[in-house]
Amino acid sequence: MHYFDAKGRLSDEALDQLEALFKQTTGGPWKSFVEGRDHSSGSDFIKTVNADIELYGATRADQDFIAAARNAMASLIEEIREHRNAR
Repeated sequence: MHYFDAKGRLSDEALDQLEALFKQTTGGPWKSFVEGRDHSSGSDFIKTVNADIELYGATRADQDFIAAARNAMASLIEEIREHRNAR
């Protein structure tokens, strides 16, 4: 998939595909828990409504970003679409 059009903008097709992927994810909100910052023992993980997600090889910043991006995705997609429709 090519995410960007010739002008370097996120293409409509890519936005549709990202939305489809988002809709398949576990419901939110997701919260990143880092040992020593958010709890005192155990591993770093992302808490979801169903089960915890443990990432291997990710930095704590990666983990925080993944949880934050999942939580913001619906609003970001909506804002992009509203902006495009307003033109």
